[in-house]
Amino acid sequence: MGEPKLLRLTAGSAVLGLLLAGGAAAAAGPWDGGQRTAERALAAAPHATGGAHHGGARPGPGGDGSGSDRAGQPDGPGRQAPAPAPSAPGVLAALGEAPAPPARSLAGTLTPLLAAPGLGPVRTAAVVDARTGQRLYGSGADSPMTPASTIKIATAAAALTALGPAHRLRTTVVAAPDARRVTLVGGGDPTLDRPRLRALAADTARALRGRGVETIQLSYDTSLYSGPARHPIGVNDNIAPVSALMTDEGRLDSSTSGPAPRSADPAADTARAFGALLAGHGIATRGAPAPGRAPEKATGIARTYSQPLSALVERTLTNSDNDLAEALARHTAIATGRPASFTGAAEAIRTRLGELGVPLTGVRLADASGLDRRDRISAATLTALLARAAAPDRPALRPVLTGLPVGGFSGTLKDRYAATSPGAGLVRAKTGTLSGVNTLAGTVVTADGRLLAFAFLAGRTPSPYDAQSALDALAAALAPRA
Repeated sequence: MGEPKLLRLTAGSAVLGLLLAGGAAAAAGPWDGGQRTAERALAAAPHATGGAHHGGARPGPGGDGSGSDRAGQPDGPGRQAPAPAPSAPGVLAALGEAPAPPARSLAGTLTPLLAAPGLGPVRTAAVVDARTGQRLYGSGADSPMTPASTIKIATAAAALTALGPAHRLRTTVVAAPDARRVTLVGGGDPTLDRPRLRALAADTARALRGRGVETIQLSYDTSLYSGPARHPIGVNDNIAPVSALMTDEGRLDSSTSGPAPRSADPAADTARAFGALLAGHGIATRGAPAPGRAPEKATGIARTYSQPLSALVERTLTNSDNDLAEALARHTAIATGRPASFTGAAEAIRTRLGELGVPLTGVRLADASGLDRRDRISAATLTALLARAAAPDRPALRPVLTGLPVGGFSGTLKDRYAATSPGAGLVRAKTGTLSGVNTLAGTVVTADGRLLAFAFLAGRTPSPYDAQSALDALAAALAPRA
């Protein structure tokens, strides 16, 4: 998918990209099979599992990796959970010992760009040396602003801190002692898709037939989450009802990212689809699936796992995935002993950010996806999080960097940088867009190999197109020029 974009880059940008590969690789790591995971064409694809050794079984006869123990696939009765997904250490030395650019030179470059009319009357900025945390430029850097989707950086860092990059989300099927009452138990995995649901049904049917059962009463359990399922913005194509059980993020079309019509009850739809799949394997269900908690003394008969959290974080950031962001936040809440609700998730994220030692003055978290206009975070907090993610002693946070969209190449920045822009291929940043709010936060490697973290936030913007162009110009100004 990415090759045409890369071929359109100017020769100068290509050469610079190669020269800077060492610094960018070690800063952004981890490396996986020789490539940075966020820079592969399928880095954020729902079915990708990363490089070698991410699955426990070899591909099946069809060559598609459909073996039951494989990452992101069920591991039927008695089988072990997939092993964590290891990543190799950086293979190129960082070029991070060069001095950071002087603050006065950045001020001379950025201040006029920050004054662009397209950014509206309220704009803040921060640029820091990611290695030292030293602020190199600031304008209202400590003032909390509505961050839109750049808040996903905070969500991702909190989830990785609470759960670890190898953690996987699990959807299970349990049966009562007589195996005639079966419950599909949601594990809060919005990346559960049709192929995995189909494989889960096949494993379930096999287990039931092994016990001589051909007719069951099917229920589904969504009790992992609590609180309202609807986001405060209400019915919206940007997010499904937040449920512990859903397939394909409740999408009613074939899309895998971006806005789409959503199911009003993704849990019920998933349970009905599961029942139909069981019928295809000779297991009949009495009536329609009903909501209900799993029976006491139930035993697991089948399960399926998501990709590791490192890959889920990358997908969240690359595609600005609202459904996955809210799910990661709820799992962060569960890991910290809080209710898996909007409120519990916000409290858990804030707690984890405090443990990371980032500034929390004025930070307010109303959701984890950035769709809520009540969210507040400062440019200083965002750049501090990016610097933590680049720290050599915090490798677990590295997916925060590898998941950032790449200018002119991937995710929500794929169409934001022309081939002739100095930022094409070199700016890595999370975008944020609401009506009247435009933000950008990420990293750039300078010509001498210094990693800079930046955050630019604008409010009351008159036009999203003018605002995005102005933000892109700010980030590109930090990139080396051919």
